[in-house]
Order: sequence, then structure tokens, then C-alpha cells
Amino acid sequence: MIDGRFGSPMNGLWEWLARGLVRMGLSPNAVTWTGGALVVAACLAYPMHGNGWVFGTWLAVAFAFDGLDGAVARLTNRSTHGGGYLDAVIDRYQEAAVLASLAYAHNLWAEAFLAVTGAMLISYNKARVAVEMPVDNGNWPDLMERFERVVFMVMMVFASQAGHMAGWRHEDVLQPALLFFAVLVHFSALQRFARARRRLSDHDHLADRSNKQ
Repeated sequence: MIDGRFGSPMNGLWEWLARGLVRMGLSPNAVTWTGGALVVAACLAYPMHGNGWVFGTWLAVAFAFDGLDGAVARLTNRSTHGGGYLDAVIDRYQEAAVLASLAYAHNLWAEAFLAVTGAMLISYNKARVAVEMPVDNGNWPDLMERFERVVFMVMMVFASQAGHMAGWRHEDVLQPALLFFAVLVHFSALQRFARARRRLSDHDHLADRSNKQ
């Protein structure tokens, strides 16, 4: 939703940041793989050190780096369907890794399961439409898109550490936060499902009219 409404100004920022990576000779796919590796490394390290400030900051930097692959592709005229597909798959693994890390570190498996299924369904409910009809990647202004989910997860980690410093357990913050996240992502998945159904219905009506002419 935020990325859809403010995509143009944000693209300018990403391209400004990406120029350094272009000068280093990194390809868009290399940026994608590196961003994915940074997120996974952060998730593997968190259960060992348990510091939310470190985890949240590491995630914020890693996700920001990962977001530069599209800008590198635009600046170098190397945008490809394969690169876009790779980026989408790595993005899903990143989200799953963050939620799995929190679940493992704090024994919040049920909450993380609800969260990850909703997050995956948001993506699937748009991707599956492309099997039935041509769709573009824009104009899907649903509540918890990729950018919102990433920001929520990072802020959730920071909040848990702040609560811990105030004398609470990490779980006292993370459990309700994960449940709230799960509600939001499943709402967004249903929102996207309804939008997809309308588009498919309109597509079917147009196809029927064409067949009758």
C-alpha cells in the first residue's frame, strides 16, 4: 500500500543508493542473493545472542540492501523476468526466516505459523490470478504488502527489546504482536482474494462478450 502510493519518490531514493552497487559491478541477481543471505544470517544468529536491537538493525539494513536489486536492474538496463521471479521467491524465504527465527527463539510456533501462512497467501492470491488472466504488478493496493510486512516485523523486534529493557519478557510483546500481524496479513489475503475474484469475473464477462460477437 505504501510502496504503491509513494513508489516514484522511493524509486528515486533506491536508485541513488544503488549507484554505489552499480559502480562496484554487482548484478541485480547478486544483490538479490546477498540480501537474502544477510537476512538468513541475521535470523540464524538471533536465537544465539537474543538482542533485539542487533537483530532489528541487521534486518533493517539487510532488507534495505535487498530492496536495491530492482534499482540496480533499472540503472543497468538488466531487468529480466527471471530476475523478478528470483526476487519474489527470495522475498518469501526472507519473511519465513524472520518468523521462524522468532518462533524458535521464543517458542511462538503457533503465532508464527498463523503469520507466515497469511503472508504467503497475500503473494499467492495475486500470483495465482496470472495463471488465469494477464495481470500487472501494480494496482494491488492492499493493506499489508511486502513493504508494510517488513516494517512491521522490524518494529516488532525493536518493541520486544524495548519491552525487555522495561522488565517484560520478550514473549509478552512478541506474542500479541505476532497475533496482530497474523490478523492483518490474513485480512490482506482476503482483501486480495476479493480483488482477484472481481478482476477474474470482469475478465470472464469480457471473454463471454467477445465469444458472442
